[in-house]
Amino acid sequence: MNFFKTAILLTALTLLLIFVGNLIGGRNGMIIAFAFALMLNIGSYWWSDKIVLAMYRARPVSEKEVPGLYRIIHRLAARGNLPMPRVCIIPTQAPNAFATGRNPQNAAVAVTEGAMELLNERELEGVLAHELSHIGNRDILIATIAATIAGAITMLAYWARFAAIFGGVGRDDNEGGGLIGLLVMAIVAPIAALLIQLAISRSREYGADLKGAKLAGTPHGLADALEKLEAYAKRRPVAVSPSTAHLFIVNPLRVGFVASLFSTHPANCRMNFVNHREHRGNRKNKSLKH
Repeated sequence: MNFFKTAILLTALTLLLIFVGNLIGGRNGMIIAFAFALMLNIGSYWWSDKIVLAMYRARPVSEKEVPGLYRIIHRLAARGNLPMPRVCIIPTQAPNAFATGRNPQNAAVAVTEGAMELLNERELEGVLAHELSHIGNRDILIATIAATIAGAITMLAYWARFAAIFGGVGRDDNEGGGLIGLLVMAIVAPIAALLIQLAISRSREYGADLKGAKLAGTPHGLADALEKLEAYAKRRPVAVSPSTAHLFIVNPLRVGFVASLFSTHPANCRMNFVNHREHRGNRKNKSLKH
């Protein structure tokens, strides 16, 4: 069901991109927008992992350097029947993590130095199980394509604002949308693209939460880790690229009220973890009484 929803949302992003291109430049603008998105998608498919890792100065590490981290990832990968991904460390004290790569055979898991220090082994296992679930579900490719198309829409809308300001489009332009329509779409299109991108992230993250909990054998580690990571993000927001922020297990750009609306780890998922814990506790108490 989640895959079906994601396919619909990705289609909506693509159609929105084509519509914005048509509004700015008519049929030619629509064709250019589509060709531009196609080139970006091809590039993101083959080189997105290298680009994202380079953006955050993530460096590959050997098993000798981080034996504990390697041990956890190797155990989880074996349990999930996944190839061992590349392991990278991001040189920042902000605790976070993400996975990248076009498929399980070309995947990498990146963990910040801050996460290594803040999280205990059980919590780190929960986070890594979540990221490996993304790899197994091929969610990273979907997220990258969504980010690419949303970024293209934002870029086109940015150009549209300049075209409207400097008279690039006339009020009676029949092929495009006219000056008023152009200004409206220049404002609305990036917001719509962001909302669709967040909806994709939300559905895929929710599935990874549940699958990651099964992979780790318990939901408690991930639930506790999310509490710590989100508390840190509220106290000390981190500067990251908006186009890649949704790849992190906790999005550094969304805190407070916005986080409650578009959290990629929905509140009901966290409540499921709590209810699961309480149910186990009640069942254990009943068994002791009898």
